[in-house]
Amino acid sequence: MNHKVYVLYSKLHNKLYIGYTSNLFNRLNHHNHKGVKGWTIRYRPWILIHIEEFIAKKEAMNREKALKSGKGREYIRQKILPYYL
Repeated sequence: MNHKVYVLYSKLHNKLYIGYTSNLFNRLNHHNHKGVKGWTIRYRPWILIHIEEFIAKKEAMNREKALKSGKGREYIRQKILPYYL
């Protein structure tokens, strides 16, 4: 089973969301359409700006944690996000 770390961006609110999942399609659908509670519903619509795949769940969790750090968010805003603005 592949685990994916993903980064979403809300252009309307200039917000980032970083998460991991084993079913990216369902997760994106939940963030943008099906979800009725939680942080992400306030900042819809979300666009997918980055994906990384891992075989081991622990690796994906570690990468998610790294991207959620100050340096990780800085990396996203400087290296990935400019392509979507």
